[in-house]
Amino acid sequence: MGKDRPAAGGGGYVPVLGLSGEPGSQVAVPGRWGWAAGTVFDQPEPEELIELTVVVPARNEEDCLGECLRSLVSQSEAIFELGKDWELIVVDDYSTDRTLEIARGFAGVEVLQAGKLEPGWTGKANAIWTAACKARGRWLLFTDADTIHEPGNLRRAMHEAMRHKAGMLSYSPRQIVSGLAQRSLMPLVFCELALAYPPALVSDPNARIAAANGQFLLVEREAYRRIGGHPSVAKNVLEDVELAFLAKRRKLGLRFRYAEDAVSTRMYRSTAAMIEGWTKNLALLFDNSLALALWRGLDMLLLAGLPVLAVVLWNARFAPHSLQWMGAGWVLALLWVRTLVRFYARVAKSNFPFWDCVLTPLGLPLFVALLYRSWFQHRILKRVSWKGRDYAG
Repeated sequence: MGKDRPAAGGGGYVPVLGLSGEPGSQVAVPGRWGWAAGTVFDQPEPEELIELTVVVPARNEEDCLGECLRSLVSQSEAIFELGKDWELIVVDDYSTDRTLEIARGFAGVEVLQAGKLEPGWTGKANAIWTAACKARGRWLLFTDADTIHEPGNLRRAMHEAMRHKAGMLSYSPRQIVSGLAQRSLMPLVFCELALAYPPALVSDPNARIAAANGQFLLVEREAYRRIGGHPSVAKNVLEDVELAFLAKRRKLGLRFRYAEDAVSTRMYRSTAAMIEGWTKNLALLFDNSLALALWRGLDMLLLAGLPVLAVVLWNARFAPHSLQWMGAGWVLALLWVRTLVRFYARVAKSNFPFWDCVLTPLGLPLFVALLYRSWFQHRILKRVSWKGRDYAG
């Protein structure tokens, strides 16, 4: 069964990462725009490091945690043995369902209770930090409870990071969707992400753009120390993107790619959760979220309105100047075809299956509404909610 360990600061356990809230010599932590005082302390390292620490923060994840842990535990083998060469830590973030029970049901999995959530911290950052303070790995992998990892993925990821001299490696997983709302909306979001954060530019050390996906974020131990760990992004709702900016700013090496060969995820189990999640994220992912909503609204009008206008003009064949009206109808029809081709060329960048992309025009109204809703909550209300907690927008 899984073994519980005390949270940071409890039970006399000495943090080993060298970045913790324990008494020690306080040092500054790097912010996105410079250095600022933080809660980073010098602490002793363990006598012997292991290859990898995998951290899974979990809050009310009974629907998916079991499948995630099975995909991780199954990667233990003679040359990469769980408990000897690597460790797997689940941090229960005060779940009210069977999350804790499920985590304890896996042999070799260590279970922690998240530390007390202090003001200025998000729940996820706090949960990850609880485990990071105790991590013994040369590499740290932060991965979500809704991910499924392909066999051999963990070792391959470490080798990939070392091969590319990347202190931080992040994968964008293959997205698993179901239902009309998800199948029509998710490709729209991910095509915009692919355009806003091109992996080639994100991975280019000379480009200023940075991004990471918290569903799979692998970071070398010293790199994590140098960016200040999660205390440096404690208040950020999109802590993964902020960590990526810090890694690039510190020139630690950042690699980001779409990785259907390595990991998959079902981000949302319901439409309500999807709406809440994208409301939390969209305005942070896209600085121009309101303008983007207007452009996609224009797409919606053109895709729906141009065929109607063309038909109206074609039906004017008995009116005066009917040939001119029919000609105008064909011009509108050609404009509609051009708009359709441009729209689907954009959506194809999402890496979603063909039929999901075909459905995306149906998701435009919801996408526009979510972009506006996210902008309104972040810019006007300055407050967003996620998993029963409120955060400053």
